[in-house]
Amino acid sequence: MRKGCVYGTVLVDVETRRPVDLLPDREAGTVAAWLAERPGIEVVCRDRAPFFAEGASIGAPTAVQVADRFHLWRNLGEAAERCISRHRSCLRATTAETAPEKVEVQVPVDGGSPWPTGHRFADRTRAKHATVHALLAAGHSRRSIQRQLGMTYRTVQRLADAAAPEDLFQGQWQNRRTKLDDFKPYLNERWAEGCTDAWTLWEEIKARGYRGGYGAVRAYIQPFRTTATAPAARPPSPRTVAGWILTHPDALPENDRLKLKSVLAHCPELEALTRHVRAFGRMITELQGDRLPQWIEAVRADRPAESPHLRQRPGTRPYRGHRRADLPWSSGVVEGHVNRIKMLKRQMYGRAGFTLLRKRVLLAS
Repeated sequence: MRKGCVYGTVLVDVETRRPVDLLPDREAGTVAAWLAERPGIEVVCRDRAPFFAEGASIGAPTAVQVADRFHLWRNLGEAAERCISRHRSCLRATTAETAPEKVEVQVPVDGGSPWPTGHRFADRTRAKHATVHALLAAGHSRRSIQRQLGMTYRTVQRLADAAAPEDLFQGQWQNRRTKLDDFKPYLNERWAEGCTDAWTLWEEIKARGYRGGYGAVRAYIQPFRTTATAPAARPPSPRTVAGWILTHPDALPENDRLKLKSVLAHCPELEALTRHVRAFGRMITELQGDRLPQWIEAVRADRPAESPHLRQRPGTRPYRGHRRADLPWSSGVVEGHVNRIKMLKRQMYGRAGFTLLRKRVLLAS
């Protein structure tokens, strides 16, 4: 009865709209035993959970089992998302084609300056070099500059003799290999794909064997953020594409409609999936349940790569008593009682058990 651990079952009379019993679990055997003790039940409204379907088939084999359109549509959406997840490469190809041309980030290579703009040492050296040369141009001597800037004479001499500040970028760090060098191609690739979070990139290369710290990764990708052109847009997620497919075409915004059209143009399997999903949507919206067998046959005949996702929900099987028809019954009345039970559970949390909860639900309704 605690969140995420144990689930119970509430049974409601859909005619009187009153709860008739609470069961301590949601096992098929418990449901079947309760129904078997009460012969004469003609209709069982339930969600798509397999244990309820099996329990109703065993306990009330002659009853008609009714599934809500909401649950059917939700299951279809989950199946569509699983299907789209197996075609991520198609989504990436769509983004690569529609993305504007961008200037590649220039990464320092061996032999170039190891301290780009934005590096603390490099900026400080450039500022000192500019100050010293400005004072020299104004007629100050090197000794005078030494006293004014508080530097040693050797430092002033090195700055004055260097034609450019980059000439001073020498020493033990010049062209020295780091732990990050072997992972820079991967970081460049992931940045081009749209991943711009330094922490995420650090976690990814750690899984690939990187033993350095997060700061080195952040410092490496910092120049990428200052480029004039933004990184490539991320491809749409499978959930986003599934939302586009499950939305009525007339209600889909124009921008999303064009994106979906581009996705389907690159993937015949997703185009077939969209056709079947929308056909199912028209069927349940127009209350044409008698067309369900034809829809199932169409999916099987088309045989897209992902057709098993549409044929049957994993872990379920056809049950006796299920009829393909549109009926006035619904399990929507249960949702209000579920909310009330949650409120009662919060009031009783840690102070009472299932027996008291059952009495409060049944006697207060």
